[in-house]
Amino acid sequence: MTSQISTVSESSSKNWFRWTKLAFMLYMLLVAVAMVGSGFKWATGEHAKELFEFASHPVAALMIGIAATALIQSSSTVTSIIVGLVAGGLPLETAIPMVMGANIGTTVTNTLVSLGHARCKEEFRRAFTCATVHDFFNLFAVAIFLPLEMAFGLLNKISAWLVSPLTSASDMSIKSFNFIKPLTKPVVSAVKGPLEALPNNTGGIIMIALGIFIIIAAITLMGKLMKKLMVGRAKEILKSAIGRGPLHGIFSGSVVTVLVQSSSTTTSLMVPLVGTGVLKVRDVYPFTLGANIGTCITALLAATAVTGENAIFALQIALVHLTFNILATLLIFGIPVLRELPLKAAHWLGQLAERSQLAVVSYMAVVFLFVPGAVLFLTQ
Repeated sequence: MTSQISTVSESSSKNWFRWTKLAFMLYMLLVAVAMVGSGFKWATGEHAKELFEFASHPVAALMIGIAATALIQSSSTVTSIIVGLVAGGLPLETAIPMVMGANIGTTVTNTLVSLGHARCKEEFRRAFTCATVHDFFNLFAVAIFLPLEMAFGLLNKISAWLVSPLTSASDMSIKSFNFIKPLTKPVVSAVKGPLEALPNNTGGIIMIALGIFIIIAAITLMGKLMKKLMVGRAKEILKSAIGRGPLHGIFSGSVVTVLVQSSSTTTSLMVPLVGTGVLKVRDVYPFTLGANIGTCITALLAATAVTGENAIFALQIALVHLTFNILATLLIFGIPVLRELPLKAAHWLGQLAERSQLAVVSYMAVVFLFVPGAVLFLTQ
């Protein structure tokens, strides 16, 4: 009896320590985003737009988002960095396609997880189909919304409308939401102080690099801590979600992703379950869409760290990410004809992968490496 009480007490103490570390990592994420924004302003001065001229074409910006997320393996990290860059002066027109690209780049994780089933052809076909249904959904979403954004500025206008109450009403000014500034400013100033002695804009570049490093480290550690704290609860939600209808699946996918702070983790949990035949691709399809929506929470949190004249734009780009994923889910999953397209494309690619693993290598190389590289090269 005494040993049981001791075990419970020890477990409670460990959880308390994890929650404390999680709160500290969240604070470091907010500090890092503020550092990226401050460093970007410092490094570029009045030349931010000129610096990003190579990404001024929306397709080039999209490819940067894909390549960066495929390399870092986290859309949350990339969108948090984009929030920081917007805070430093990166134009929204450039940032919006980057955010779309982050959605595509994050799906490489699922595809890599599916390779673990490569020994059994039938199992691999199911796992690879499950992994790529997320890819194809995001590819179709970008194929629909990027042209709309280029032609009409759809997401820009919707997000501007969402943040308009903060800019139009004097009692709801964005400044009133800057409660994070007193917490982050001392650390940012302490880092900036010694760097001001460096020549030219070197200090700004170092601040950006340090901020990006801290963002990656903070989100990685937050993900690990959330898994330890919430994995049991997440699994319970996961079990109760499957087979209870698409709306429940989307909602549960969002909740689990918020709990574990990683859409890659959420969707990767599904791949082995489908590969081994426990679940069907059609059952987990809505769940992966919920993961897309749930992952937006990190960028929204990051936007709270931004202060100054570009704070409203930082919040706006975070809302662009959320709006894009919600609209894509409503449109593609809401229309029966469009709903089937990602499933059919994934099944077709899964059959190709079953016949030849060269198809897998070719697919990953083309989508995540060659196309982004070629577009960036041609648009420079």
